[in-house]
Amino acid sequence: MKKDHVYFFTFLGLAIVTFVVGYFSMNYLLEISTNHFLRTQIESSKREASEISSLVQFQLENGLSKEEVVNNLQKSLENTSMEAGFVCMFDWSGIEICHPNPEKIGQLILPEESFVQPAVYSEPDPNDLYSLLKQKKQTGGIREFSDTDRDSEIIYLYPVKNTDWIVAAHANIDHIKARMLQLKNNFILAYAISGMLIVLMSLFMVRLISGRYEKKLEIKNEGLSRDIVTLSKLNHDLTLYKQKVEENADDPESDRDNSTAKKRILTYVKDEIVSIEPHNIAFIYMENTVTHICCSDGRIFHSNNSLEEVFSELDSTLFFRANRRVILSINSIDKIYKYGNNQLKIEVNPKFPLDIIISKNKASEFKQWLRG
Repeated sequence: MKKDHVYFFTFLGLAIVTFVVGYFSMNYLLEISTNHFLRTQIESSKREASEISSLVQFQLENGLSKEEVVNNLQKSLENTSMEAGFVCMFDWSGIEICHPNPEKIGQLILPEESFVQPAVYSEPDPNDLYSLLKQKKQTGGIREFSDTDRDSEIIYLYPVKNTDWIVAAHANIDHIKARMLQLKNNFILAYAISGMLIVLMSLFMVRLISGRYEKKLEIKNEGLSRDIVTLSKLNHDLTLYKQKVEENADDPESDRDNSTAKKRILTYVKDEIVSIEPHNIAFIYMENTVTHICCSDGRIFHSNNSLEEVFSELDSTLFFRANRRVILSINSIDKIYKYGNNQLKIEVNPKFPLDIIISKNKASEFKQWLRG
């Protein structure tokens, strides 16, 4: 897959995850913020109604007549802003006594126009108001009414002691809806911008980090390519050397030159002494202080001599001391692999149960040996 496709799908995946998670988190935060706003509205209305009720009660206790108290309160309330909410006062019969709109004074609050729930028994819950505004369903002490022109609802009542007056705090439903809509739009805008920035920055970081890894991988690939070329040369040298050994084996002059090295190896099987031709030996190894000689046909014999003594009797052009435990025959080497830090791993035939590793220090000697 091309890098451009990888980055495109990475961007697509980040965008989907970010916006799906953000959608649910935004709705949750919006609900919390709205409830906080509504609770603040309720607390403000409660405080305002309580203060006005206390003020009215204070004036009555100081000898002012009810007419004077009503006139003073009406002057205070008249023509005040009704945009977010307002405070009015009516008696227990439901007739308006004081109202910011003088035209409302003397009118009876009808059941289909407003719903009065005494605050001494139950208080409106902001969740109820939120459900009303969001789902438009009847719930709690706040509900929808048939009067579509009504733009406010009583959310808190506070009775004036020793009178039949009730101070009512109103909230402007349309204003609250507009504030909620503005809050939602602000959330969507902020979320869209922040979400896009998160996706782009994440994609940039992915490209930055992956770019560094890609450079490292390219360097490693170059090293692996060099190792593959080296191993190919080694295996090629191995093939050529085997051919050279075979040619020397057919050359009588060569046999005379190497007659001192091509001695038979004496081994034993139980009580029987067996001599082995060097060209039949695949490899020799030491295990539990015993020298084992493995032939090309898979048979294994034992020798009383040490590994060093056996190696001294062999032709150095045919055998190589791989490590302290193993002597290899050129005829048994099947494959050569790169292993670890400049080490070589040899695969022989027949198979050896353990890994035959040529150390870093002996790797160059082994390569020289293959070249003859």
